[in-house]
Amino acid sequence: MHQVTLIPGDGTGPEVSSAMKRCVEATGVAIEWEVVNAGIDVMQEKGTPLPEEVFESIRRNKVAIKGPVTTPVGKGFRSVNVALRKELDLYACLRPCKYYEGVRSRYPESDVVIVRENTEDLYAGIEFEMGSLENSKLIDFIEEVEGVHISDDSGISIKPISVAASARIVRFAFDYAVENGRKKVTAVHKANIMKFSDGLFLRTAQEVAEEYKDSGVEFEDRIVDNMCMQLVQKPELYDVLVLPNLYGDILSDLACGLVGGLGVAPGANIGDDCAVFEPTHGSAPKYKGQNKVNPTATILSAVMMLHYLDEHEAAEKLDNAVAAVLKAGERVTYDLKPNRDDPTAVGTSEMADAICEAMQ
Repeated sequence: MHQVTLIPGDGTGPEVSSAMKRCVEATGVAIEWEVVNAGIDVMQEKGTPLPEEVFESIRRNKVAIKGPVTTPVGKGFRSVNVALRKELDLYACLRPCKYYEGVRSRYPESDVVIVRENTEDLYAGIEFEMGSLENSKLIDFIEEVEGVHISDDSGISIKPISVAASARIVRFAFDYAVENGRKKVTAVHKANIMKFSDGLFLRTAQEVAEEYKDSGVEFEDRIVDNMCMQLVQKPELYDVLVLPNLYGDILSDLACGLVGGLGVAPGANIGDDCAVFEPTHGSAPKYKGQNKVNPTATILSAVMMLHYLDEHEAAEKLDNAVAAVLKAGERVTYDLKPNRDDPTAVGTSEMADAICEAMQ
C-alpha cells in the first residue's frame, strides 16, 4: 500500500484529479490517498493558498500528485508551484514530451525530455521594486562597482547560478538518461553572453559529463536561441535537455507544442526526499464544473508517479491505455478532435472511463 498526497487543485483541477485517481486505481495498485487542498479557494478560507498541512502531508508521504492551481498574473500570491519547489527543495523539474499517435502534431518524431533546474536563476525571487530604497541602493552600488548606469525607473531581478545546483541538476539528467536508456544529454545555456552565470552552468555541466564518459550517454551543449530553432527543425536529434530555470520553463512549453500541447504534457518536480507530480497546463477556471477539459496530462503525470513508486508494470499498463484511447480518437475530449466542435467529443469523466476500460 502506497501513501500518496493528493492535491486536487482549483478551477478544473478537481475534475482532472478525479479522472486521474480512477485511472490509477484501475491499474490495481493499492494507494491510500491523503487529500489536502491548496489554491485560490483555500486562500479565501484560510488566508494562504498553501497551508502548512500541505507541506506536512508531502513530507510524511514523500510522494504527491496535484491538479492545476491558479496563479494570478501580476498580483496576488506567488505561485503555489514555486512555493512547493522552494520549500521542499524539489530542484529537478522533469517534463517528458513524447508524441502519442492520434494527437494533432507536425512533429510525430518528437520524444524529448526536459530537465529543468528549479531553485535558482531569475526564478529565485530576488527582486527589487522600482522606487524602493533597496532598489536605489542597488542601482548606486552597480554604478559604483561596474560603471554601468541603470535608469531609476527600473525594477531589478537578480540571477544566481551556483556550481552546487548546476552540478546536481546535470547529474540528475545523466542519471535519468542512464536509467531510461537515453543516448544523449544536451546542456542548454547562453554562456556566450552571460559568462559568469550561464558560463558557470556550462563549465559545471562539462565537468559533470566527464564523470559519465563511460556510461554510453553522449554529451553536447547548445546556445538557447539556437536550441529553439533546432527543436522546431529537427527534434529527432535531441533526447534529454538540461537547462537553467528560465530557459527550462520556456523550452519545456516549446517541446510540449511539438507533441500536441500542454493538454498531453505531464510533469514532475523531484528532490532528494520527495516528489510532486502535476500536469503542466493551467487550471482553466472558465471551464470549472463543465466536465469538458482534457485529463490526459494529469493521467500521464500519474504514469510518471507510478514509475517513481517502482510500479513499472502498472505505469506501462496505464500509459498503453492512454495511448490506445488517443490513437482511436473516439472517446476523447473536444481539444483532441480534428474539429473542436465535433459533437462526438466526450467529457473529462467519460475519457477517463475509456482509459479504465482499455486496461481491462
